[in-house]
Amino acid sequence: MATRSIIHVDMDAFFAAVEILHDPSLAGKPLIIGALPHERGVVATCSYEARVFGVRSAMNIKEAYRLCPHGIYMHPNGGRYVEASRQIHKIWDDYTDLAEYVSLDEGYLDVTHSAHLFGGTSKIGHEIKERTLDEIGLSCSVGIGYSMMSAKIASEEGKPGGIFEIADAEALQRLIIDRNVRVIYGVGAKSAEVLAKNGIQTVRDILANVDKVRDLLGKHGHDIVRLSNGEDVRRVATPSKSKSIGKEHTFQKDVTDFEYLRDSLRLMAKRLSFKICMGGLSAKTVTLKVTYGNMKQITRSKTGSHVSSTREIFEIVSALLDKVERRPVRLVGISLGGLMNESVEQISLFDAGAGDQKLPLQELLLELHYRYGLDKIGTAQEMLARENLREHSGDEIEEDGFNKRM
Repeated sequence: MATRSIIHVDMDAFFAAVEILHDPSLAGKPLIIGALPHERGVVATCSYEARVFGVRSAMNIKEAYRLCPHGIYMHPNGGRYVEASRQIHKIWDDYTDLAEYVSLDEGYLDVTHSAHLFGGTSKIGHEIKERTLDEIGLSCSVGIGYSMMSAKIASEEGKPGGIFEIADAEALQRLIIDRNVRVIYGVGAKSAEVLAKNGIQTVRDILANVDKVRDLLGKHGHDIVRLSNGEDVRRVATPSKSKSIGKEHTFQKDVTDFEYLRDSLRLMAKRLSFKICMGGLSAKTVTLKVTYGNMKQITRSKTGSHVSSTREIFEIVSALLDKVERRPVRLVGISLGGLMNESVEQISLFDAGAGDQKLPLQELLLELHYRYGLDKIGTAQEMLARENLREHSGDEIEEDGFNKRM
């Protein structure tokens, strides 16, 4: 297999850093972004000053407050982060057209065939760091590797604000051999628990018990062994190859009014439509996710013609909602799968200027939403749904989701 050159870029405490850029008085203070202490929710991200006290992403907000009661707590400003992300990606895109952005603040760049144009992979890594700081004012960590997993681990080694390189499989093994199995891509809490119960806790243990790992975890076990040997055949996927994108919302109190749930889903559909339309994508599968008050989770899906508009997405999830059991609901979500580029002729709304040029309605809406925010412009039903959510509980459907994987 030909040697590849992969760069993984990960912004440092992205949401917090953007807020500090907007309000420099927050610098040097423990900043926690997500739910407020009196609300139900989790930490989306936090500054490094907050991490000193043990606060971390995805932590229950009540636990974060217990650890850091003197911190500054604030809700996310989705539009602000989306704008910063667009600026960041614009810099990264200068070096390759093979880029996979797995979140607003994290991405993989395959520079195998473009590195020589910029003086080599290491030179690109340093340039990205310098330009992101100089042009935008934000710090990032850069990992350089021969594969996606090695590049990801390298960027973790470089945090915060550094650059690290893992040249080959031997170098990767030397680095991670005595680390917990969770360092391997795809090894989650459940897999780690299964392995630990069988005396396998480190990468060294995996390599010493190859057959046992395969027996315990089946095909997934084969993948884990291969990755532990430094063999990662995954390819950087451009947006059109991304499998899915999703958004979900946890309510402050369990909801029994299904029309209220429908209002939430309408606004989520709008968010997701905006995201995929900005990428020139459409979705073949629409999935509704519901978590009840007792934590039981269900999903319902529909696969058919490709859809991209808010109306199309909402009509599907609304119909799916009609089919689920009516019990108190803690969380609802939507995911869009089977994403692909699809050219659809748009209806023109009005003349954009001189001559016969017209501005497509979809492009107009995307431009207005991008400039002024998704909350400022919408249909009467969308605006009414937002008012209903605010009036009844203060719940907000944030402009941006916090899933790290799209």
